[in-house]
Amino acid sequence: MNAPAELTADTAARRTAYLTEVLPLLYPQPCRIALPRTGSVPQPTRSFVVLPDLRRARLLAPLGSTRVTVGAVRRYSEPQSLASRMKRSAVTAALRTGASAVLLRDRIRVSAPADADHIESYLAGLLGVRLTPSVHIGPARANRKPVLQLLDDAGRSIAFVKIGVNDLTRGLVRTEARAMLTLAQAGLRHLRIPAVLGTGQWHGNELVAASALPIDASRVPLRHETLAAAMREVCGVAGVRRQPLAESEYWARLRARLGGLTDVEDGRTLAAAARDLVGRTGAQRIDFGCWHGDWTPWNMTSTSEGLLVWDWERFGTEVPVGFDPLHYRLQAAIVRDGRDPRDAVADLLTMCGPLLYGFGVPGGSARTTTLLYLIDLAARYLADRQAEAGARLGVLGTWLLPELVAAVAAVPDVEGCR
Repeated sequence: MNAPAELTADTAARRTAYLTEVLPLLYPQPCRIALPRTGSVPQPTRSFVVLPDLRRARLLAPLGSTRVTVGAVRRYSEPQSLASRMKRSAVTAALRTGASAVLLRDRIRVSAPADADHIESYLAGLLGVRLTPSVHIGPARANRKPVLQLLDDAGRSIAFVKIGVNDLTRGLVRTEARAMLTLAQAGLRHLRIPAVLGTGQWHGNELVAASALPIDASRVPLRHETLAAAMREVCGVAGVRRQPLAESEYWARLRARLGGLTDVEDGRTLAAAARDLVGRTGAQRIDFGCWHGDWTPWNMTSTSEGLLVWDWERFGTEVPVGFDPLHYRLQAAIVRDGRDPRDAVADLLTMCGPLLYGFGVPGGSARTTTLLYLIDLAARYLADRQAEAGARLGVLGTWLLPELVAAVAAVPDVEGCR
């Protein structure tokens, strides 16, 4: 979830600390790096402006060419509000007029010898062309990883690169590469996805480079039918099959995942709730298919070029049909609409029948599917150790677990269970 974090002293410190971690990874020695107000480097070969500033760093935009710098800012993200769009417009205006030297003063400078092995030289070899990187700085969370936007000399966004730097993020990068390659062969009609331009390993890190989608195309209002058709298409790319929940591959996988989380109290609570749910509903026949895994308003946009969807690192197969619309609705309620997370969970459980009806999920199994989704999401948060990473919603006991446990306890036994 890309929930906006309040700028506390701790948040600012975490963002600054992250810069000191990620920059040496991208530009290892003998490259030299100078952060704002920490000195300088001789003859810098790459300079970045920190946006909006060092304490709230979200983007390192390359300096040198105004067109490239403006392009990096314009393609940084999809603003979710009028205020965000106005801020982005103000920054690009400052860059175009030269006022950025006064208004945007935090700069990072890198000095790299001509023969140095750094991320730019590696990507030039991988892709066969030298492009200019900007660096996205995401919020504190376990799956945070370096994400680079690569631009040409005209400021056009050519590719995005994700770099997995630990066991979790390396696995996510590999999953995303496989997902995009699989989906590229599926003949998708209702959505467009990035194309894989290259994959590789560099300094023990896993990389995937994917083409930039045409998000500059004119916007088209998103219709519910368009979104639902795209989600149904992804669901069916490997076929859909129906079987009793208790006998499914999905339950076997989920049970194994939960078994690895019982070293903490929340994990034991979650595993017990899952066993209780399947004990009550295991005879229900559930449809299983694929899902995006993190389909949210900020991982897609509706344009004249079609529905563009990115960030496929959580793609999965053999999951209950309906997980994508459930995830989209919950994340939109909490992050985009600012709903209280616990209330958003309760509302999802209330509205799940009508929400899943268009996906062929019968009313009798809609609530079971929703509870499975919440268990799956909680297991992801616990396995990723989102709480330890400082993620805003990482502490499950404050929002998700209480609603989930109470809802499971209220589920009636399905005939043939117990």
